[in-house]
Amino acid sequence: MRILLIEPYYTGSHRAWADGYARFSGHDIALLTHAGAFWKWRMHGAHLTLAVEAEQLVARVGQPDVVLAGTMFNLAGFLGAARSVLGNVPVAAYFHESQLGYPLSARDRPDLTYPMINWTSAAVADRVLFNSRFHRDGFFAALPGFLRQFPDHDHTELLAGVRDRSDVLAVGVDLRRLDGPAGSLQGSPPLIVWNQRWEYDKGPEEIAALIEGLATSGYDFRLALLGERLVSTPEVFAGLPGLLGDRLVAFGFAADSDYADLLRSADIVVSAARQEYFGVAITEAVYAGAFPVLPGALVYPERIPEAHHSRCLYDGPDDFARKVAWALDHPAEAAEMAAELRPMMARADWGVMAPEYDATLAALAAPRIE
Repeated sequence: MRILLIEPYYTGSHRAWADGYARFSGHDIALLTHAGAFWKWRMHGAHLTLAVEAEQLVARVGQPDVVLAGTMFNLAGFLGAARSVLGNVPVAAYFHESQLGYPLSARDRPDLTYPMINWTSAAVADRVLFNSRFHRDGFFAALPGFLRQFPDHDHTELLAGVRDRSDVLAVGVDLRRLDGPAGSLQGSPPLIVWNQRWEYDKGPEEIAALIEGLATSGYDFRLALLGERLVSTPEVFAGLPGLLGDRLVAFGFAADSDYADLLRSADIVVSAARQEYFGVAITEAVYAGAFPVLPGALVYPERIPEAHHSRCLYDGPDDFARKVAWALDHPAEAAEMAAELRPMMARADWGVMAPEYDATLAALAAPRIE
């Protein structure tokens, strides 16, 4: 079976998802991508250029049996522009994230354009796939109120049908690359890792406050601040190198081999995210052996088994600090709990997920192939 995989924002976790499925799938996958930059322009304009490139790709390799499309572009516009080459090829829309309910930064103003592109993309897809139940349920909970803002023909009668075509298909992650011996920094004092994008929606202010509080309270720990800096270093991180000195063992983006080594060295992984639809970085860290301390909201109650919520999930900054302090004070218990969580994370490995993707897309393409 031939699959055309469209990723309009080909960087970071989006790129890893596209490349991972192409590598581990049992089907023949052709990638069609745009660089992971200028996300608002991708939402507005990528459908036209991707349609031209789809026509060129089909001319070279033939028409696909099914299309799997990331949703950081106008899928409805793309299907209109590409109709001459795609015809009735079935299409699955994959939602890594969506703008319905996405937290705005202080620089942003509400804009209905982007949630509307998300909605119309879902409405025209033959199958709508979300990376978590939290994401799917939040998307459909927000849509009625969003659509009723419009003066007439508000689409609400379409909601039930789109919901019926929707399902959850977790992100595949190449976790096996993290297998190996203990990291070179494993040891004492414990290593705390934060491994998310350095942007407002991942809560850098809360992370800085946590670290400063632990340091001034006399806790002995090391810190690795990892992740991609898309714009600049958050101002709240500016004082951490001076405060921690050589206890700050990493500060910024790490090459994959260094990243894997740091995760295998980590004792604790923390998050203060204001938005999280799956949590690839947390999945990687827990799989590598870190004990997670995460918000008790967003997707995290879905990703962490309920039996571990009381230790791993926090409610507010004071509880955040208490739970990290507990893990520092009880390293053996925290390590034992992390070991119990590792098999839960392993379910996201591409060795498990690629066959699920293959089966989902084969079922979608089956009527056409037959």
